Amino acid sequence: MVDSGSTDTTLEIARQAGARVSQNPWPGFAAQRNLALDKAASDWILELDADERVTQELRRAIEEFLASPAREQYELAAMPIRQLFLGKPLEGSARYPDYRHRLFRRGAYRHDETRSVHEGLTAHGPVWALEGDLLHLLADSIGEAIRDTIRYARLEAEQIAAARSLRTVFAGIVLRPPAKWLARMLVFRGWRDGPRGWLKIWLDCAADVLVWTFYLRSRREPRSIRAGHFAIAHRFDGAARLVGLATTKEAERALSWLEQAQASGADVSLVTSNERASASVRLRRARRLTPLAAIQALDREWQLRPYDALVVFSARPSVVGRMLPRRLRGLSGLVSGASADPHEITERLKRERGQADEFR
Repeated sequence: MVDSGSTDTTLEIARQAGARVSQNPWPGFAAQRNLALDKAASDWILELDADERVTQELRRAIEEFLASPAREQYELAAMPIRQLFLGKPLEGSARYPDYRHRLFRRGAYRHDETRSVHEGLTAHGPVWALEGDLLHLLADSIGEAIRDTIRYARLEAEQIAAARSLRTVFAGIVLRPPAKWLARMLVFRGWRDGPRGWLKIWLDCAADVLVWTFYLRSRREPRSIRAGHFAIAHRFDGAARLVGLATTKEAERALSWLEQAQASGADVSLVTSNERASASVRLRRARRLTPLAAIQALDREWQLRPYDALVVFSARPSVVGRMLPRRLRGLSGLVSGASADPHEITERLKRERGQADEFR
């Protein structure tokens, strides 16, 4: 445990529980995490903050994963995080499951110390999806929630990458907050969380306005695009990532296509409404593949690891594409599973990654 100067009985409790305790003045979120990584000695690392709790279901899932041969194929595992806000859990209003990458092989990852906040890991290979929740204890009062919103908005304003322009400011202050409100309330059904959920959504939308307000007032130069607001870090790192989207009728053809892409070195998964499909490809099932259900399922795949392309198995991929937010169409856009060759697509994405690495 790394402690940054607590004044209560934290150190004594940790030592009595058998923890190795290190004290270090607060250098920032990412630097403090990396210090803990340097002191860790086990083959796998589970990162936890002081306001997080591992449920029994998550503990069992972690132990089963680490005891299984499957762990040899992975360097990173993600777990759903359950936000507890004003004493009760949230779902759609907090974009649950909102996967966090907290279990990983020692030496495989480090945190980006150029980031002042949101220093989470970005996957550069396949990610194991754990069952069971990581509980995150948010504010216990409205006053605390407002103070947290302002504090984190200030930190996020320090890492904005976009240049000051009418277009970026308009997107950040005028367009982004209502778009987030609609997505959380309607797409992710945040309205089901009641007044607590509505308040959480409102605070998250207000945070976007505050981030850009603080940034404009600071008059500083924007940071590198790798650490920026609206940017996707490590866009081309690791194996090519493909996600398929197929109804029950199209599932078998989609599985065959994705298995070929997997054999060519791609990291693949399939979102489908087929309840009986089974294959070496990881599946994310939706009871009915309606537009809203597809958006929810693809967003969860994106949380695990941003994907390069969405492979659509339908007669008119362009129609499907128009129903999806641009981000969920993939970093390189839509691919038609009916006409594209899986090996060629995988090789093209590999070339794009190689060119991006040379540019960087």
